[in-house]
Amino acid sequence: MSDRRTFLKSAMAGTLLVGLDNIAKASEGKPAAEQWISIIDLDRCNGCTDRPVPACVSACKQENQTRFPEPIKPLQPYWPQKNFEDFSNERERTDRLTPYNWLFVEKIRLSEEGRTVFAPRRCMHCFDAPCRKICPFGAIDRTRQGAVQIDPAVCFGGAKCRDVCPWGIPQRQAGVGIYLNVAPTFAGGGVMYKCDFCAHRLQQNEVPACAQSCPQKAMLFLPLEDALKKIRSITQNRYTYGLNENGGTATWYISSVPFEKLSEAINKSAVRPDFSRVSARLQESSGWAKAALAAPIAAAAAAYLVARRKMKLPKDKEGR
Repeated sequence: MSDRRTFLKSAMAGTLLVGLDNIAKASEGKPAAEQWISIIDLDRCNGCTDRPVPACVSACKQENQTRFPEPIKPLQPYWPQKNFEDFSNERERTDRLTPYNWLFVEKIRLSEEGRTVFAPRRCMHCFDAPCRKICPFGAIDRTRQGAVQIDPAVCFGGAKCRDVCPWGIPQRQAGVGIYLNVAPTFAGGGVMYKCDFCAHRLQQNEVPACAQSCPQKAMLFLPLEDALKKIRSITQNRYTYGLNENGGTATWYISSVPFEKLSEAINKSAVRPDFSRVSARLQESSGWAKAALAAPIAAAAAAYLVARRKMKLPKDKEGR
């Protein structure tokens, strides 16, 4: 059951808001120094059914289009893979996460109630992100505002971040990245891409593009203390997700429908079984990281890349 593809962890789904006052004391990690939180109200989101593409999805693509990968073709083989993860011919796809689509809106049909719930999906930006701990190349960092970022200039595309992510968020594009110049047949396989919380906007105290564009105001971005006050005022016997999951995240969902029921509906639909794998791997991440670094090529490359990264680290980064 641990590797079933679900929207949310059923162990926590269906519970009301708990541990709110202790969120800053997560057992594995703490919020960033100037932590921002996104609150997504599933009762307000209507999926922008009057538009060809939801407003938040369009805004995200527009905001980040200059950062999308431009792979060098023909794609180079990389060991031990024989197949490429290539989305370069599916750049307009918006029904799932890809290196060219960092946010999508999932339609969750509740057959018994004859109702459809729309859920914007993207990186949860965990306080103690396992992807950040496991990356053997130090390609993932967190800003002072809590944005978990992947540096495309450092990432080898090994996909360990996706393997350890409870939601399988990062997506890989082959034919780009430093591995092409270092060891294209032995290391990596491209670059991993995902939502970065519009980190450049948060650094300027600006609301991310997805929330700014939402016509239903279903997405809010607030500093942590304001978010705590806000969620207390709007919960009112509704269900929450994200405050405590995976040690605490910067994405908090609110819904009048229990999340366990939403998970069950997604499992039954099986529309897109390749996205929401939920697993209990967080406690294994330290061991996996040690194993990855034990490989000579990984260790040598990691030492070089981490040193290179520190030399160019922006002042807004926490640098941990």
